[in-house]
Amino acid sequence: MDLRHLRYFVAVAEEGHMTRAAAKLGIQQPPLSQQIKALETMLGLPLLLRHPKGVSLTDGGRLFLAEARRLLEDVDAMRHRMALVARGVRGVLSVGFTSSAATHALTPRTLRACRTRYPDIELELHEHNAAEITEALVAGRLHCGFLRVPVARPPGLRFDTLLDEPAVLAVPADHALGRVRSKRTPVPLKALHGERLILVRRPNAPGLYANLLAACARAGVEPVIVAEVDRMVSNLNLVASGEGLSIVPASMKGTHAQSVVFRPLDPKLKLDAPLTLAYREIDAATPGPAASFIGMVAEVAAAHRRGEASAARR
Repeated sequence: MDLRHLRYFVAVAEEGHMTRAAAKLGIQQPPLSQQIKALETMLGLPLLLRHPKGVSLTDGGRLFLAEARRLLEDVDAMRHRMALVARGVRGVLSVGFTSSAATHALTPRTLRACRTRYPDIELELHEHNAAEITEALVAGRLHCGFLRVPVARPPGLRFDTLLDEPAVLAVPADHALGRVRSKRTPVPLKALHGERLILVRRPNAPGLYANLLAACARAGVEPVIVAEVDRMVSNLNLVASGEGLSIVPASMKGTHAQSVVFRPLDPKLKLDAPLTLAYREIDAATPGPAASFIGMVAEVAAAHRRGEASAARR
C-alpha cells in the first residue's frame, strides 16, 4: 500500500463514482478500478459497494476513509514543515558562545533578531570556550558559534570577523592603576612590569593573550602570571577579588562595577578583541536554518557597525 492507493480511494469515496473519480485524478477508469480492488485485497475487506449509479462505502470503507484522510493530511503537513525547513525558517539551530563573546551587545542582538524574524526556529544555546566550540562544529554538534579569536582553523569551517573592539586593562578598584584621577588615560605597557597578571588559558584564547605577552617580551616588560582560567568571566572575578590585573574586550566594561576599574591601553599596542562567527561551510551553502541565521548575523553585524560609526561621528 502506498499514498497513491489512499488518494485514489479518497477520490472515489468523495465522488461516489469511478468514472468521475478517474477524471478528477486524470487517469483512466479501468486502472482506477484495478487499484481499488488491489487495495481491498491488501486490506482483506471490501471498502465499496458497487451499484449501477456508482459506489457507496461499506462500514469498513467509512472507517478506512477517515484513516486515509488523516494520513494524507499528516503527509501534507509534513511536506509543508519540510518546505519551511528547506526555506530556512523552521527547525532547530544549535549555537555556541564563549563567555566574552556573550557580553558583547551584538550577540544577544542577533539572538533577539533570530527569534523575531524566524519564530519557528528553535534556538539551542550552549556556553563553551573557543576550543570546545571549534570541536563541536567539526563534530556537527553545533551549527554556529560566537567566539573571539579562533584557536584553530580546521578545514570545512569558516570564521567571519563581525567586528573588532579594543582590549582594556581590568584593575582592582583599590590598585594604584585604578585610583588615578582620569580613568580614560591610556596605561603604558611598561606599567605592567612586575604586576600580577591573570590570563585566560592560552589554548582557549590564544590571540589576545599571546599578543599581549609577545608585546611585553619585545618591550622587556615582565609581568607575573599568577593564574590562568578557562573563561574571561572567571578572570574578572579574580580581578574583583584583588588577585591581579587582566586584559578583556572593551564590551566587558561594567562587570563588577564596584570592584573593577577598566582603563584603556596604549593604542600603539593595537590589542584588539574581534567578535567572530564560526560555522561549517556546508551549512552556509545548504538552505536551512543555519544558512538563514548566518546570513542574518551578517546583516545585523553590518547594521551594528554602521550604528557605531554614526555614533563616533557625532
